[in-house]
Formats: sequence, structure tokens, C-alpha cells
Amino acid sequence: MAQESLDTNVPQTARIWNYLLGGKDNFAVDRAVGDQIIENVPHLAEYARLSRKYLVRAVHYLATDGGVAQFLDVGTGLPTAGNTHEVAQAANPRARIVYVDNDPLVLTHARALLTSSPDGKTDYVDADLRDPAKILAAASETLDLDQPVALMVMGILGHVESDDEARSIIDQFMSNLAPGSYLAMYDGADTNPDVVEATRIWNVSANPKYHLRSPERIAGLFAGLDLVDPGVVPVTRWKPDAEAAAQPEIAQYCAVGRKP
Repeated sequence: MAQESLDTNVPQTARIWNYLLGGKDNFAVDRAVGDQIIENVPHLAEYARLSRKYLVRAVHYLATDGGVAQFLDVGTGLPTAGNTHEVAQAANPRARIVYVDNDPLVLTHARALLTSSPDGKTDYVDADLRDPAKILAAASETLDLDQPVALMVMGILGHVESDDEARSIIDQFMSNLAPGSYLAMYDGADTNPDVVEATRIWNVSANPKYHLRSPERIAGLFAGLDLVDPGVVPVTRWKPDAEAAAQPEIAQYCAVGRKP
């Protein structure tokens, strides 16, 4: 898919999510959809925050116990607290991170993402999730693909309706990454009627549309990978800290898998 032009009259997923996270990089149309969702599902903004907390824990795990020093964050969205490079380089100052997105507003904020520790490196690729070959070619200028890489697809595979297409995208990435690489992801699940309704509201106006999956279908995206304990679980149950452990299970499911 080609880079989209910046249209402030059409609600956009990354900007709505930014609004739900309490960010300022959004427009009136995005806030209107966000407010409608919050009116119907008041706790969805909390879902967004808890999902972001999972990202922080997953990156920290990968940069420490996982032994990974390279991260490919596809569909990174707009900058917020706890960006991948901040977490990874806090654990390993030599970590290298490549962010990937094709949203024009994200591109205008790329400089905010391109900060790095002096020993590490951070870069940005303007590309679409559905073009793994382009992404990998560009990422190879910063990352050594002969060494393990953590592929992160946080909250974006829901924009791919077909499970077969989603698996194909993952396979195209993982088959070109070294053994010992990881896939880390989360996405919305169809386990809560309120979330199903919020997604319906989202899809009436927002672009691109979002498709919920069952936990079993999310698990299917990890075929051929070794799931890291505790497997496919709500984001509040993946290696929780005290804050996450105190939260209920929510309809955002996640997992981390390692390439043998």
C-alpha cells in the first residue's frame, strides 16, 4: 500500500489510539470517534494504556532475558511514553531499533523517534506492513539480519482481516530472520461484547478498519514458533508487574514466540 496523504477530515486509527492514550497528536475527527467509543465503552482508554504497558514489559524481557539487541517495530504508531527504543536501550544501550509505519502524521514525528543512546541506533522506515520484503531490505541498513531480531507487531494485525494473509505476512518476516529471533504482538480479541461493539463503532468511520480475533486464532499466528511462558493470554497476564496483576483480564490478547 502506498503512503497515505494526511487527511484531517477522516478519522485515522493511529490518531484515535493516540487520543485514547492521552496524546495530543490527533484531530477533531479522531477525538469525535474516540469520544463516541469511550461513551459506549468507558474502559477502552484503559485498555489502550494496559496494552502499552504490555509492550514495555515485552521489550524489557526481550532485551534482557531474551538476549535480543535488535528490534523491528512495524506499525509503531505515534510517539508516546515507553517507546521501544527507550525501553530497549535502558536495558541495553547498544540496542538497535527500526520503526516502521506508513502513516503521514507518524512520518512527521519521526525525528522524535530517531533519538538514540550514543552506543545504539534508531531508524525509521516509511513502509506498509503488507510489504515485508521492502521493510526487511530497508531495515538491513541498520539491523544485522544474520543475528536475532525481535519483530514487533503491536495492535496492527487486526487490520488484516484474513488469517491466511496475516500468517503469510508473519512468515515472510520470520523466514528471513535468524534463529533465536522473536515475534511479539497483541491485538483485540472477540471475548468481550463491549469490545465487539466498540470495534463496530470504530469501523463505521475509522480508517483502516479493525478485525477482532479469538484467542485461538491469535495463537494460530504463532505456528512454528516456541511460545514464551505464559503463552497467549490477556495483556494484563503476560509476566505482569504489580500494577498489571491487580487489573482484570481484558480483551486484548498477546504472546511472544521464539524462532527455533
